[in-house]
Amino acid sequence: MFKRALVAFVLHCASRPRNELTAWTINFQQPRVNLFLTGDNETGAVTGRVFEENVKELPQNIFYSDVVRGTQPRRRSTVDFTGDDPIGAVEKFYAQSEQRLARYFQVGEEEWSMLTEHPDCDLAWLRALTVDQVRELEKTETATPIETRVYRWHCGCNQARMLEVLAPAMKQDAHALFGDDEKIEIRCPRCAARHAITREAMEAFVAAQK
Repeated sequence: MFKRALVAFVLHCASRPRNELTAWTINFQQPRVNLFLTGDNETGAVTGRVFEENVKELPQNIFYSDVVRGTQPRRRSTVDFTGDDPIGAVEKFYAQSEQRLARYFQVGEEEWSMLTEHPDCDLAWLRALTVDQVRELEKTETATPIETRVYRWHCGCNQARMLEVLAPAMKQDAHALFGDDEKIEIRCPRCAARHAITREAMEAFVAAQK
């Protein structure tokens, strides 16, 4: 499920302006998981994770999209959907929130294509497209490349950022944070990478902030 969501997310990002930050949270009730994805179009960095614990029970699946473009305020869209396929969730998001048709096609073992509606689009043609037709699209239709974009899996989290996250708790109650341990483990909330934080490092970080 996460891989299909990642495919849809990266192709979506590649079609968006370069000064855009995007985050998706796709909530499924069966199975009860949240798929989280975030991407920065300026750097081409994307990351995300699966949340399987403490996922709220809701009456329906919900798709959340948060977008920040340049210095503009954050814009959120919320769409409910059915089924357990992330691709179907994204296509519903396009139809309802973006108000245009978008279709995803798996054209190879590790290759996907996304086609989306633009002004004067032949919607009947787009709706009727098959995977085989998409594979041959460059031969049957006039296709002119606009630009090439490269995306990579990269969060940017490091120990310094984790220390910043834990600093308020350390200042309030160091014993509650560490107990009798000299080291704790924290997971990045964006990518779930594990970071080991020692009490000594935490004390030094907090002392340096004074």
